[in-house]
Amino acid sequence: MIEVVLDTETTGLSVRDGHRIVEIGCVELENRIPTKNFFHCYLNPDRKVSAEALKVHGYTDEFLSNKKKFQDVVDDFLKFIENKNLIIHNASFDMSHLNNELKIVGKKTLNNDLVIDTLEIAREKFPGSQISLDALCKKFRIDNSKREKHSAIIDCELLAKVYINLIDEKEPLLDFSSEKNDEIIKKNQFSKNKFSKIKILPTEEEINLHKAFLKKEIMFQINAE
Repeated sequence: MIEVVLDTETTGLSVRDGHRIVEIGCVELENRIPTKNFFHCYLNPDRKVSAEALKVHGYTDEFLSNKKKFQDVVDDFLKFIENKNLIIHNASFDMSHLNNELKIVGKKTLNNDLVIDTLEIAREKFPGSQISLDALCKKFRIDNSKREKHSAIIDCELLAKVYINLIDEKEPLLDFSSEKNDEIIKKNQFSKNKFSKIKILPTEEEINLHKAFLKKEIMFQINAE
């Protein structure tokens, strides 16, 4: 199974205010293991970066001014993600911006059915807890020291690790209608017994030898007195 972890950085929060994408990052997973395939680009948004967004990712108007525009990379981007599930943290944000960019260049918008939102998974798994990417990295002891500011490609690499931890089943699930239950239970009992204490009882011969030794010791002490 091929999946793509995806993240974007933008000039601001909402497409309704005319904000655009300035960075796209994608990391490919095969059977939940990162491959060496990735897609990454910075984009000239044809508008100024808001002060709030600048604090988040640090991409200045000057830095972005000579970068490609979305229309220049859209075909390569769509080819990279084609027919693959998209793993996104807070997917509604990224999808709204991606579909806005696709509309601008006259392309078909992305299907939400292919999206897996790790924010929703985390919200269900850890109700009431902090579920930002940084918080989940801390929870799963994932090193995010390189994340001084938001970066689409770095965030993808971190999210790939978070995603694998989020969906990991730590304990076997028992299906009470399944014939495999006996096998699972036996396996768990073996694991438990493997590390349990074992009582070693002396043989009858060893007991008699010990009694004889004690009797000899007592007689020796009496004679010594």
